[in-house]
Amino acid sequence: MTGSADVERWFATKKPPAEQAMRRVREVILRADPRLTEYMKYGSVHFGYEGDFVTFVQADKKNVNLMFHRGARIPGKFAHLEGTHPSARFMRFADIAEVERRAAELSAVAVAWCELVTPAGDQTKAKATPKPKAARKRS
Repeated sequence: MTGSADVERWFATKKPPAEQAMRRVREVILRADPRLTEYMKYGSVHFGYEGDFVTFVQADKKNVNLMFHRGARIPGKFAHLEGTHPSARFMRFADIAEVERRAAELSAVAVAWCELVTPAGDQTKAKATPKPKAARKRS
């Protein structure tokens, strides 16, 4: 995982109370799909592919709060993706232990986003694991 120098400067300057958990969330998102990148926008850390995907919000709190900008569009059912807004959804983590427990779900949300917004014909899709071929019967 390669992080952005701008994001590293943000962490160094802001020193958010939940930095350890935020860094783990960052790692989970960036490792989930190689199409995702991180960047600074409006003074906040954003992650995106084909547009903004998710942002750290309320970074001055002791927990991690993520806002999925167009989270209502993300296909699938995710137990911890919250909200009823026509567009945005949220995911919150109390601490790094909770990030670890939900890492697979967060990763799945990230992949679902990338699959949703990948332009037709784009060859940068994550490689699917091929299904094993059925064994032939020998006579």
